[in-house]
Amino acid sequence: MGNSNSVTLQPEEVERMQNETGFSASQIERLYSRFTTLDKFGNGALSREDLLRIPELAINPLGDRIVHAFFRDAEDESINFLQFLKTLAIFRPIRKGREPRYNSREQKLQFAFRMYDLDGDELISRDELLCVLHMMVGANISDEQLASIADRTIREVDQDNDDAISLAEFSEALKRTEVEGKMSIRYLN
Repeated sequence: MGNSNSVTLQPEEVERMQNETGFSASQIERLYSRFTTLDKFGNGALSREDLLRIPELAINPLGDRIVHAFFRDAEDESINFLQFLKTLAIFRPIRKGREPRYNSREQKLQFAFRMYDLDGDELISRDELLCVLHMMVGANISDEQLASIADRTIREVDQDNDDAISLAEFSEALKRTEVEGKMSIRYLN
């Protein structure tokens, strides 16, 4: 999977990727073309820096956190095309009447949770929440207001009184939120 768009995926690779992600063959080909464009060294892998060159991520205040969520393990330096596809599959809209495999509500919530869990300890602390809030709103809200929002959120969501939010508590807090639609991107119709 090099940097040249003349390199094509083999039909058996495409079929396996379809089964693992739910993308159609034409969607996979288009995403592969985008992947190879970002793969500046032509080694079939993207680094965090490569993903941050995507203009929409570069200007997003949470772009760095979104990119971080593509990397399952903190020590991962790059992702291959299949890992790239599997992460993007999380954002596919859920089709009515179909059991979601890679874009279920739970997977969408896990992805969102990882955006807040800065240290990867499976908990969102007050400091982590405050840091992400700063990323999202910048200087538009005072530090005192942000601290108040973080404190109130922890108080309301933390059910076991450990001063942090677990994935279960995060999911419970969002149980009435229509995550499936909010975390879906119709980018490959």
